[in-house]
Amino acid sequence: MILSKALRAVRLHRRLRPSEVAAAMGLPIRTYEHFEAGSGRVSYERIASFARATNSDPLAILASVPLRSPELAVRCADNKLMTIAMASLRDLELQLEDELEMLEARTLIGAFDRLVRDLVTHVRSRDVFAETWLQEKAARVDGALIPERLKPGKV
Repeated sequence: MILSKALRAVRLHRRLRPSEVAAAMGLPIRTYEHFEAGSGRVSYERIASFARATNSDPLAILASVPLRSPELAVRCADNKLMTIAMASLRDLELQLEDELEMLEARTLIGAFDRLVRDLVTHVRSRDVFAETWLQEKAARVDGALIPERLKPGKV
């Protein structure tokens, strides 16, 4: 079950024992174990409680199910990507109200495609910047080591 894998992956990523998460959620350990295994009661409130206990993104945990990616929950645990996205969509709804339905699918697809490209470019250019900077500056320091992942051809 994807949700169960996502919950376990987040807990392991945070290096927490089931008993620690159970205590933080105010649940008996057995109840928590059933929840994490996917056999216990699942609700948004319980997922939000888990997210608070593990400092993760409850909406990324939920989104991991339709996206079929338990890894998404871990990848968004620190940056809270899905919560930010949903908060931004809520702002859009509040600003447009009934006019929200006037947005055409073509416009939305174009906007989200541009956003994805911009974010990918941002992340990828950070590594290029670091690589260039290190290559230029490291030569000034005798014995400087460039991290393996930033060596030319590794980006």
